[in-house]
Amino acid sequence: MNSPSYYIVPVCLKEPDILYRDEHLLLVSKPEFLLSVPGRAIENKDCLITRLQTLHPSASIVHRLDLDTSGIMVVPLKKTAHSHISRQFQERQVTKHYTAEVFGLLRDNSGCIELPIGKDWPNRPKQKIDTDKGKASTTHWHVLQRFPDENKTRVLLKPVTGRTHQLRIHLSAIGHPILGCDMYAHEEALARSPRLLLHATFLTFTHPFSDKVLFGYCPPEF
Repeated sequence: MNSPSYYIVPVCLKEPDILYRDEHLLLVSKPEFLLSVPGRAIENKDCLITRLQTLHPSASIVHRLDLDTSGIMVVPLKKTAHSHISRQFQERQVTKHYTAEVFGLLRDNSGCIELPIGKDWPNRPKQKIDTDKGKASTTHWHVLQRFPDENKTRVLLKPVTGRTHQLRIHLSAIGHPILGCDMYAHEEALARSPRLLLHATFLTFTHPFSDKVLFGYCPPEF
């Protein structure tokens, strides 16, 4: 019997944590190796939204985190909330900050990466830096801590745009791939961690009902 040609996601034993709840939305922490939405294959149906819908049937997805990325997400519970928050994402009114550990010691304390990203068709689902046809992509970064003995740096990442794999590609492009990245890191950086050391730490947006700014925080476990 032939093995399936698609990737089967490993079972994620961790459960998502609910950080905040009201009648309009949830703030949750997605564990690493849990899909945000169901995959195409029946073996990949387990995901964040289906788990949440067992207790919150009206929960819906308005944005995603990669399978390998952990951290905070907002989950609307009403259609009006979904529309309101979706528009904020489209208009770049949502602030998202990530924590990562990268290979090597960054020389400067902060910087900005502006490199266009496009699809790497021969190596799908990978993306690549594409100066001809790629879409403009911007990532600000700030050093949180350097670890000379371990040759790594802990950084805060502030993406302006939201391209697929943007943070992984941008850090790899400047010679500091995220540790544990199985798509864009070299072998030494990949071997440094059994998981991708990338975590969505901060999320700020306007509450769809009160119009107050809601600030979500979820510290990384690494």
